[in-house]
Amino acid sequence: MTDNTPDTVADAQSGNWVDRYAPDWLKPYARLARWDRPIGFWLLFWPCTWGLGLAAIADPQRGFDFPAAVLMLIGAVLMRGAGCTFNDIVDRDIDMQVARTRSRPIPSGAVTARDALVFLIAQALLASVILFQFNRFTVWAGVASLVLVTIYPFMKRITWWPQAFLGLAFSYGALLGWSSQTDSLAMPALLAYFGTILWVIGYDTIYALQDVEDDALIGVKSTALLFGSKARMIVTGFYAGAYVLWLVAATLAGAGIVFALFSLVAAGLLAWQVQTLDAEVQGNPRTRFYSNHYVGIALALALLADWVW
Repeated sequence: MTDNTPDTVADAQSGNWVDRYAPDWLKPYARLARWDRPIGFWLLFWPCTWGLGLAAIADPQRGFDFPAAVLMLIGAVLMRGAGCTFNDIVDRDIDMQVARTRSRPIPSGAVTARDALVFLIAQALLASVILFQFNRFTVWAGVASLVLVTIYPFMKRITWWPQAFLGLAFSYGALLGWSSQTDSLAMPALLAYFGTILWVIGYDTIYALQDVEDDALIGVKSTALLFGSKARMIVTGFYAGAYVLWLVAATLAGAGIVFALFSLVAAGLLAWQVQTLDAEVQGNPRTRFYSNHYVGIALALALLADWVW
């Protein structure tokens, strides 16, 4: 690590705990794992709770597995950190050309690519310890997800749909949450997974609106560039599809009116995002993207409420 560590990262929230409290030697690695931007691991974690919630509704006597949720939260932090570290190693040349990302640890010189690789391996090994706490089916399903994690950073170079590949990876928790309880997969989990993929495509398109000018200049592809002026309308379609699939998944699992009513909070948040989205206003897409944390909370609580009822 060199001495030119930046005081913060451009796309991190000001006053985050890493900038304020982490020791200087840890800060570059914490930023590499995005510990200063926890939104990512929350968005990876909430689909896990949805899978757990669907399984609880399908078999109320089994109930909601809170210890499994805690393990999955720790796993989400580790896997999100490992994925971001790998992404930054692969994208280090691109990140130097984008205003929002050139202050990240590798392009800024705070961490070498070799040290980042060691950090990546350490996070992956710790995540594997978490994964091996579950049944064999879930372990193998989790190992299979590494293919998606590995190919995602390369997709922006070859397809206009890198957000779809992010969706395949970031939605995987819906499958693992269910399989950790049932040792199998079933239609509710699959529909929740497909609905979550649509949700991820929608929110990551909103996030990518921040980089459209830089991406266009350096030749990086995204759905934000592909959709152009129709982005808001198309994201509305993805969000509507996501909500319908979530509703059908919960209904097939045995949910009733309680979930339907409580889930309207999530639907309202998604509607607010697209109705107020304005890529021309600085910070607007970022705020709408961050609000998906509350979409995750709302759906998790809706499932828990239906199970309790």
